[in-house]
Amino acid sequence: MSRTIPGDWHNGYIPDNAVVGDGAYVETSWSFQRCRSTRDQAIILGENSSVYMGCMFDMGMEAQLTVGAYSLINGLWLICDQRVTIGTHCLVSWNVVIMDNFRAPEDIPSRRRMLEEFAAGRDRRLTPAIKPRPVVIGHNVWIGFDCCILPGVRIGDGSIIGARSVVDGEIPPYCIAAGNPARIIRFLSEKEDRLGRRI
Repeated sequence: MSRTIPGDWHNGYIPDNAVVGDGAYVETSWSFQRCRSTRDQAIILGENSSVYMGCMFDMGMEAQLTVGAYSLINGLWLICDQRVTIGTHCLVSWNVVIMDNFRAPEDIPSRRRMLEEFAAGRDRRLTPAIKPRPVVIGHNVWIGFDCCILPGVRIGDGSIIGARSVVDGEIPPYCIAAGNPARIIRFLSEKEDRLGRRI
């Protein structure tokens, strides 16, 4: 298959270690500019999935992203140094950040030392300062715009994350969660649609 995208405004290509499933749509090769992963399959886009403009895959050397079939991601900024998994039939709205690594120490002295070492060196690329924690997003999940999904988060099947939420822990299946930090607002039945109507 061709690794360039017809009509792409960016003069780039889809990297060889990105697997694009049948019927999957990638709007621009710009999304792959920060993908540094050396894994054989760094990015796996399931069949009929969609990656729209504004998405950026900021991936470290050992990173892997998996996007399930029929999932749509729009304007996602991914920070991944180990593994992020997005299930099937998911909707990830614009300006969402999903990260499996903060890339900086939490304590002030270590963070200060890191910044001073950056300033003194020639190579200012961020490398993981702490161990990454994989992120798993289940099937049929809807993440609203401007959300931030932090390292180690697991979101259960069928859940909805309200706009501008910060998710820092586990979200069970079939619930609506929102806020900073995100908390469960109510549970959904597996037999309810997104508006809570019985089906």
